[in-house]
Amino acid sequence: MKNIENKVVVITGASSGMGAATARKLVALGAKVVLAARREDQLKTMVAELGHHSMYVITDVSKRTDVENLIQQAIATFGQVDVLWNNAGIMPLSFFEEGKVDEWERMIDINIKGVLYGIHAVLPHMLARGKGHILSTSSVAGLKTLPSAGVYGGTKFAVRAIMETLHQEVCEKIRVTTVYPGAVATELGHDITSPKVRAIYGQLENMPKMEAEDIADAVIYAISQPDHVVVNDVVMRPLGQAR
Repeated sequence: MKNIENKVVVITGASSGMGAATARKLVALGAKVVLAARREDQLKTMVAELGHHSMYVITDVSKRTDVENLIQQAIATFGQVDVLWNNAGIMPLSFFEEGKVDEWERMIDINIKGVLYGIHAVLPHMLARGKGHILSTSSVAGLKTLPSAGVYGGTKFAVRAIMETLHQEVCEKIRVTTVYPGAVATELGHDITSPKVRAIYGQLENMPKMEAEDIADAVIYAISQPDHVVVNDVVMRPLGQAR
């Protein structure tokens, strides 16, 4: 894809799942990728696989200084940031009556603050260049809530509001895309500690799921559009998922 080649793409949550799958496809198409996550061992493995068109920066998106350093390192190495995908997120679902306040706070810190920190770190650079593309991962839970997803869905509704407002504010120069995945076969949700939710999810192990590569293809479609075209929203569900 012509509009992908030589673009510098920063991806948070890049050590596995959708982020890793997208990074692989982007490098194959001629892009340069900056991988951000907390697990250095997996980041090292990814860069060894992808080669000199990739680099990694250990990043905890809940820390503003980490995200600012990520963007600074990307610019120092590759000269610019064309695309930022705020993809890092966690999903420790629970019912309100279980009172898992620490997990609520982690979701707010990563799922909401991480997106805001990414926007804050990269937007001045993109505005100065007069172009750029910011993507963030919401969820179909950011379109319709369900029991046990009150806080998780709340964070994803917040991402929706943040990105819709960002688009309205910067649409003359910056492309803004929000991705709303349904069920995907990734690590997301492996940190669920609620016995009630785990029992429910145990019954849903055979539910339809998309692959990480399916989301990667959609993200690349959005990134590869001509500069005068914006794909604002990408909603994807596996066949058979009703909500």
